[in-house]
Amino acid sequence: MTAFTRDGHSGTGPGDFTRDGCSVEMYSRLPAHGEAGVVLGAVPPGASLLELGAGAGRMTRPLVAGGLKVTAVDESAEMLAQIGDTAPTVLSAIEDLDLGRQFDAVLLASFLVNTADDAQRGRLLNTCVRHTAPDGFVLLQRERDGLHEGLSAGDTWQSGPVQVSIVSIEPLGDGVSRTCIGYAFEDARWTQTFYSQNLPEPRFEAALSDAGLAVDAYLTDDRTWVRARVQGVQPGS
Repeated sequence: MTAFTRDGHSGTGPGDFTRDGCSVEMYSRLPAHGEAGVVLGAVPPGASLLELGAGAGRMTRPLVAGGLKVTAVDESAEMLAQIGDTAPTVLSAIEDLDLGRQFDAVLLASFLVNTADDAQRGRLLNTCVRHTAPDGFVLLQRERDGLHEGLSAGDTWQSGPVQVSIVSIEPLGDGVSRTCIGYAFEDARWTQTFYSQNLPEPRFEAALSDAGLAVDAYLTDDRTWVRARVQGVQPGS
C-alpha cells in the first residue's frame, strides 16, 4: 500500500514554512470561523485543554479568552512564536508528545485526523488518548463525508481578507486526494499542497475505536466536529 506521508506536502510563497507546507505568516492571517465557539460550548468552564497542532494560535487566543486553561503544542517554533505568552507552549511533534499529565479535554482540529497516512493517524489518536483524563474527552475536527467529490480545480471562495481557491485536486483512490490550495491576500499569495483522506463516518469511528476512543456526540449539523471519550471509561468514574 502506498504511504501518502507528509513528506510529500509542500508550500510556496513568502516567509517561513512548517514541515508539512504551512506558511507561518499566512496562517497567522487566516480568520477564525467559529471553531473556538464549538469547543467552548463542549467543555466545562475553566477546563484544562491540550491543543494539538496549535499553529499560529488562531484558536488558542479565543479559547484562553473564553476561560480555558490551554497548553498549546506545535512542532514549529515559528508558529509557536505567534502565540507568544497567550498560553504555555510545547515544541513537539504531536505523535511524539508525552507530557506525563492528563487534561480535561484534548483538541485535534484542522482536519489532522484526515491525514492520508494511516500509521500517523493512529499515532495522533494515541497521543490524544494518553493525555485525556479519565472523565475527560477528545474534540476532533474531521472532513465532512464526501468532501473531495464536491471539490474541483477552479473553485474559489472568499474568507474574510483572503480569496481561497482549489488550484488542483487529484483523486488517488481509497478516498485519498492530493490537493493544492491557493490563498490570495491583497499583498501576498501562498499555496499549500497536501494529501488527505476522506473518512466516512463508519471508517472514522473505526479509526477512533482502534485507538481506544468512541464517539460521544457529533457537535455540529455538518458532523465535522466530534466529541469522543476513552472507551470503557464512564464520565464521573
